[in-house]
Amino acid sequence: MTTTPQGNEKHAVPGYVRDHGTHPPLDYPGYGSTALRHPKRPLQLLPHLLTEVTGPLLGEGPIGELDHDLTRQHAGEPQGQRIIVHGRVRESDGRPVPHTLIEVWQANAGGRYRHTGDNWPCPLDPNFTGVGRTITDAEGRYRFVTVRPGAYPWKNHDNAWRPAHIHFSLFGRAFTQRLVTQMYFPGDPLFFQDPMWNSIPDEKARERLLCRFDYENTQPEWALAYEWDIVLRGRESTPFESEVDDD
Repeated sequence: MTTTPQGNEKHAVPGYVRDHGTHPPLDYPGYGSTALRHPKRPLQLLPHLLTEVTGPLLGEGPIGELDHDLTRQHAGEPQGQRIIVHGRVRESDGRPVPHTLIEVWQANAGGRYRHTGDNWPCPLDPNFTGVGRTITDAEGRYRFVTVRPGAYPWKNHDNAWRPAHIHFSLFGRAFTQRLVTQMYFPGDPLFFQDPMWNSIPDEKARERLLCRFDYENTQPEWALAYEWDIVLRGRESTPFESEVDDD
């Protein structure tokens, strides 16, 4: 299989396929830090040996009772609008992807992460850590309860703000099988200046990162609901990031 990473000459990596029309390039001029992070040498195939194939295995055992509910992981109530985020993980032919680990992380309602590197003047919420995880069921369904994240400034360009988003990480049956993406909310006014959003070449592919407001699954007097399906492969695949990104 021949693939051409950004800035590299052609080379063969069996089994590696990157859809350049859907997924963002590894080096995108508008996103400053990709110049430092993108691969500058040809990709190398690292075969899975016994360690990668046999462990660590993922399953329901490590999942805590409240891991999926980011609003109940502390003694008090977090600030912000409660939301339910749910959907399905599917293959390109519509088949569900069951029993796969999904992790999420996000900023609080004011747009701040609980991270030592995030020190912009927005208060931390003592009742919100911003991290959750769950396992898809037999039909590939997942469900999180959280608060809607706020926008936040970052220093990529002049007056740069990230639109509200939630990071998703999907694992296969081992930690060597991982995909990372972001879910956005419809109608956000900050898309026009966000390089992560605009680095996705195809406009229709960008729209697959948008969740859908789901009034039918809103929990009365408690939480609004949003639906977002994740498609792993094919023409309708969800755009995935080339690397893990703390932004």
